[in-house]
Amino acid sequence: MKIEVSIIIVNYNTKQLTLDCLKSIYEYTANVEFEVILIDNASVDDSVEEIRNIFPFVKVIESNKNLGFGKANNLGAEHALGEMLLFLNSDTILINNSVKILYDFLIQNPDAGVCGGNLVDININPATSFSVSKPSVCSDIDYFFFNIFSKLIYKNIYYNYSSKPMKIYGSISGADYMVRKEVFDDVGGFDKDFFMYYEETELSYRIIKKGYNIYNVPSVKIIHLEGASEVVKEKSLDRTLISKKIYYQKTSSLFLYYLSNFIFFLTIIQRMSIFRLIGNKKKYLYWLSFYKWSLVKLQKNINN
Repeated sequence: MKIEVSIIIVNYNTKQLTLDCLKSIYEYTANVEFEVILIDNASVDDSVEEIRNIFPFVKVIESNKNLGFGKANNLGAEHALGEMLLFLNSDTILINNSVKILYDFLIQNPDAGVCGGNLVDININPATSFSVSKPSVCSDIDYFFFNIFSKLIYKNIYYNYSSKPMKIYGSISGADYMVRKEVFDDVGGFDKDFFMYYEETELSYRIIKKGYNIYNVPSVKIIHLEGASEVVKEKSLDRTLISKKIYYQKTSSLFLYYLSNFIFFLTIIQRMSIFRLIGNKKKYLYWLSFYKWSLVKLQKNINN
């Protein structure tokens, strides 16, 4: 039997999230031959035992250490038999036949190397599904001006509100990232230098350089409980900053990385000032926390 899609999930102490994700896969996926490969990053919450008991047909690969996102997915891809690979976060829940829709899109569009769907939150409100353009100083300046330029050019900058597939020049979210296995193997998979964050952005950069296109397919709807698998927010920010530096080193220059951080620091001050001025205490405190973190972390990053 030909396997059409290998669904690869990385689990790290997210037992209930992973179980809910697996349940949704088997409930909604139809008319496509698929396998599920689960990479466990040395969990200590009895995840493996529980998953094997409830879903004995899932291929479970146990790592003796936390490999991070990219390396764990690479390990899963090594065991994959599918024509397409779907990297699916453990904190996602399928609510339609997403796997079949994404697979059919890649089959019907040979120029496409990668595709992903529209992500929504638990209340089915739009969530970040893609970055329409790659990270750059230009995108930082655009963000400073509340994305006015990208909205004029692309209209949809993180979620596809139309009913038509949309070409993406940045990256699909790593939460539901379907890629042709031959393309994934050709570019060498996820870069091992990334532990978490920016790995799908850098992978997309290499895939686009190879001449393939990346698309959002809006008929796919997947709930993403964003951040549910990451406990400490400050740790997420730290990891993001480290990965951002690696990304800029590989795709442009360290000078542009430092310039990007400076623009972001200005954005933090701007947002904090605006929300304080208009009396939005919740958003002011949100940006104030960014400000306090950035004073320590951005300076430390510069010194390193």
